Amino acid sequence: MSELQLKDLYDGFRNPDTIRSLAKQIADEAKNLKMPLRIMEVCGGHTHTIMKYGLPQLLPDTISFIHGPGCPVCIMPKERIDHAIALAKMENTILLTLGDMIRVPGSKTSLAQERAAGYDIRPLYTPMDALKIAKENPDKRVVFFAIGFETTTPMTAAVIKATIEQNITNLFFHINHVLVPPAVDAIMADGKAQINAFIGPSHVSVISGAKIYQPLPDKYKTPVVVSGFEPVDVLQGILMIVRQQVQERADLEIEYTRSVTMEGNTIAQKLIDTYLQPRSHFRWRGIGDIPDSALEIRPEFAYLDAEKIFGDILPNEPIDDHKLCICGTILKGLAKPMECKVFGTACTPNTPLGSCMVSSEGACNAYYRYAGVLA
Repeated sequence: MSELQLKDLYDGFRNPDTIRSLAKQIADEAKNLKMPLRIMEVCGGHTHTIMKYGLPQLLPDTISFIHGPGCPVCIMPKERIDHAIALAKMENTILLTLGDMIRVPGSKTSLAQERAAGYDIRPLYTPMDALKIAKENPDKRVVFFAIGFETTTPMTAAVIKATIEQNITNLFFHINHVLVPPAVDAIMADGKAQINAFIGPSHVSVISGAKIYQPLPDKYKTPVVVSGFEPVDVLQGILMIVRQQVQERADLEIEYTRSVTMEGNTIAQKLIDTYLQPRSHFRWRGIGDIPDSALEIRPEFAYLDAEKIFGDILPNEPIDDHKLCICGTILKGLAKPMECKVFGTACTPNTPLGSCMVSSEGACNAYYRYAGVLA
């Protein structure tokens, strides 16, 4: 597909007339709702689309959005960031990680601050670059601080596979890959957020398949629609949710059929299962310990596991967020960014107190960035 064809395709998914038409259709059909719709968009990418295009302003008051925990940078607890900092400070070490992780505050400092202090901390454009960096620096330990949901996990597994096959002996992995369904189940089991529908993450579902969300309608009787990230996708997903509620159904449906199937990418799933396994527990920022909600390297590959090899220098105690930061409450769907006392004042993308403001997928970042849309 040419660049012009791609532009035409995505312009279609952002077409103002189509957006207005869908919004009107939703408003008309929502008149038949028996109760207000409280929809959690699990993924931070959906949050940014919703805020950027002003979708709440286009929809009736009976439909509201609840921001979920689907931002891998936002959910990372401070003690895990302190792990990365401790690893980066080891002699003759290069620490690698992705994107916004470098700017997230730990208990006392951030990777960005430690990089400015002279430690060799590098952002990766692709995890495969870790192989090249390790080969170019055979006299140094290279540690890949891997993060992300199911979307990015196959790439980490591929790097582990290549490390073994190419007999690279100076590359190690600190695994922080987390899973969507256990976190959402923990929020629903808590019951405080009063969610009655979900927009399911689409990129995650490309890998894992939409089937991973089936327990939500089965257990909690909540509709789940896996939607793409364009505004037309999101509105079409909301329309599908409205129709389910009006018809008193609670089903798992796929709006993003051009990329998502029920089964997902089975080759990627097999690759992940070869090198990684569920952890017994993992602490999520603001949510707490969630059993089987993250992955770790399988025991047979422990010689690559930075947590095992360098465990004696890694802090173990949980560390709370800044007292003024309500990021954890936002991740649980219990508050909006505007409710935070330091939002937009002491806490901005340039001076973040919490991870929800740092990450390009964070809810606070979305509200701050698109404040003009909200006005």
